[in-house]
This record gives sequence, C-alpha cells and structure tokens, in this order.
Amino acid sequence: MKSALWLTVTCLSILLLAFYVISPFTPNAIADSVSQEQLAEIEQLWQGSTHALADINCSSCHQNQESKALIVKPTQESCVSCHEAEVETFLLGKHGIRLNEKLSPLTPAMANIPMKESALDKQMNCNTCHDVHSVNTVVAAVDSCLSCHNDPHSLNYEKSQHSKLFLAEGKLPRPSVESVTCATCHLPREERNEKVFVNHNNTYTLLPRDRMVKEVCMNCHGMEYSYNSIFDDELVETNFDRLPKLHLETIKLVRQFEKRREKQEAQD
Repeated sequence: MKSALWLTVTCLSILLLAFYVISPFTPNAIADSVSQEQLAEIEQLWQGSTHALADINCSSCHQNQESKALIVKPTQESCVSCHEAEVETFLLGKHGIRLNEKLSPLTPAMANIPMKESALDKQMNCNTCHDVHSVNTVVAAVDSCLSCHNDPHSLNYEKSQHSKLFLAEGKLPRPSVESVTCATCHLPREERNEKVFVNHNNTYTLLPRDRMVKEVCMNCHGMEYSYNSIFDDELVETNFDRLPKLHLETIKLVRQFEKRREKQEAQD
C-alpha cells in the first residue's frame, strides 16, 4: 500500500512539474485550480477504483502518449484508448453528437425538456457523468442523470418499483445486472466481439419506442406487459409505478390470429 501511495504522489508531482514547465499559465493559477487537499482527495479516490486495479494511473489519462505533453483536462480523446465502444456510441447520442460534429459540447440549457437551473451550464462529456477518479458507476447510473433532468419521468424514478429494487441491493461501487437504474434502460449493456459494453447512445432506445421493449424491457418482463407499458404515456411519465392499463389492439389481433391458426391446424 505504501509503495502504491508513493507511486501516486510521485506521479501527481511529476504532472504538476510538467505543468509548470510547459503551461502558459502562472504557478499561482495552478495553485488556485488544484490544491494539495484536492490532490490528496483525488489520490484517495483513485486508490479504491477499478482504474487503480487495472494499473490506469495519472499519466494514462493526463499525458499525451505521443508528445508526452500534459493534458490538464482530459476529454473523450483520452477515454477512447480504453473505452472505444463507449465513446463511439456516446458520440452518436444526443449527449455527444455536437462533439462528433466538432461543435461546442451540449449543455442542459439547450434542451427542449425541463432541466435543473443549477445544471444549465454543464458541458456534456465523459466527465460530466463519471467521476473518473473514483469510477463509481452507481453515481453515474442514477445521480448523474438526476443532477440535470427535471422532467416528470426522471423525477418519479425515485418513487418507482425499479428504484426500490436498486436501493434494496445496496451494492457498491457498481450496480449488478439485477439493478434497474436510469442507465439500465437508457444506456443498455450490449455484446460486441464477445465483450459486454455499455451503449452510451442515450437516444438509441427512445425511438422507436418498441426498440426499448426489445433491447431492455423483455430482459425482465413478458412481451405483452412490456408493449402495454411502453405505449402508456401516463405510465411512462410516472416512471412505471403501477401496472399498465393500456391494452394494445395489435396484441388482441395477434391473439385472435393465433386462435384461428390453431383451430385450422386441428381441423387439418
């Protein structure tokens, strides 16, 4: 533990030294932006993270691998070296599409749905939802979403059955596959090249609605229950806090067709 601590402190010191040498800013500006207390807190968070377990240290994200220049505020360009699929899908969703088009990052102030006043100036990137030093995905799975979103569907999550299951689990630092969080439905896990990754395209399962049924709902619920729920506008707004009242005509027609088919097969 002592050697790991020494390595981290040394790494942070080297990064700060590099900043003094190559940065156009003054030392006082650096002292104002990152205090010794903050560095100690960052080191403590990193020590217990999956990044530390995977030997991802300060220079992995804060140093350009080719020029060796210091990266003061890493962006998705640093994340993509390890999280290629996640970054790729993030840039295809509403959260990241502006970055993909070489525009300024999306901010909640640009949204067409209600957002919290305190979050309007946030810039959407990997760091907005993830604390990259602690790598606590429990926070990213719910709290990060609710720090910005202020619409009825989002606000009602904490009163939903899904939330009760998540809270009852109480496992850290990451939700299990049994948990149902905001991310479970809007950033579903997918398989690619025999590896499981989180699809960070936050709009992928929104439209058409039946994509949510196929990709998410039917992992736990039956087909009829899922379709009746996802097309019940009132139920969606309350974040699925009750049984669906909707009974889709299409499902009735399919059931009638099945009965006719079974009857025909019996006669044949």
